[in-house]
Amino acid sequence: MSDELASPDMSIALDAPQNIPVVSEWLLGTSALLMQHQGVPEIAELIADVTSLEVRLWNTQFDEEGYRIVLMVQPHLYPRYDEAALKGIERAMGMVLGPAGKDIDEFHVRPEIPRLAARWREQVKTANGPKPSNQGRKVRLEPDHRVEDQLYFTNQYELELYQTLKKRQASLPDNETIGIMPLGGMRVRRRVLEPDFLITYRGRVAVIELDGPHHRDRAASDHSRDRQLRHAGVAFVERLNVEEVKTLHEVEKFVDDFLAQLKR
Repeated sequence: MSDELASPDMSIALDAPQNIPVVSEWLLGTSALLMQHQGVPEIAELIADVTSLEVRLWNTQFDEEGYRIVLMVQPHLYPRYDEAALKGIERAMGMVLGPAGKDIDEFHVRPEIPRLAARWREQVKTANGPKPSNQGRKVRLEPDHRVEDQLYFTNQYELELYQTLKKRQASLPDNETIGIMPLGGMRVRRRVLEPDFLITYRGRVAVIELDGPHHRDRAASDHSRDRQLRHAGVAFVERLNVEEVKTLHEVEKFVDDFLAQLKR
């Protein structure tokens, strides 16, 4: 089975009903890969960090279709999309759409609006308070976040992996323990990453990323992130697909294999 993304029908408007389900990911992916091949990785990475985009037919004149495009980005990433960044992204998307007679008349970016929970005041005060010791500040504003040991987690999968890592940590002697950092902010070149888990053991550092339904399918972005982490001194990045792991025993085996590799 091919994992190639579906393409929109370029003979009709991009916001036609049959194009709506595919146009966002297709336009983001093709534009990012085009910039990567042209040697403009900073624009490619900015595009890969866009959550989605809205496309609306704005003007039709002289057989040319003019569109209004709005990029949707996570609130903590929004400041990165300044005028220069938007010009670079708009140029890339214009190169993709232009040959099909489709122009960009308006181009904007806006932050995603967080889901509003009934206890939003408490969430805001907790996020700004001194207690949590990890840097996953954006997670604290999510209505369904989990907390253990004053550390925040995006979902149940992350919490269960943390609990398994903590069990392994408790079984090791004091002079040979592991460090567990969930959702810690890390500045690498040109961007800030937030690995799911950064693990330290015997003078080495590695990362665990959880893949599954709660993560968007962005293979190109994942490869770019993994490469930047390795360039920053991370020994390796191991990925756990939560859809393929069905039992606690499988999670424990993954952790044991991960630590054995880190121990080498």
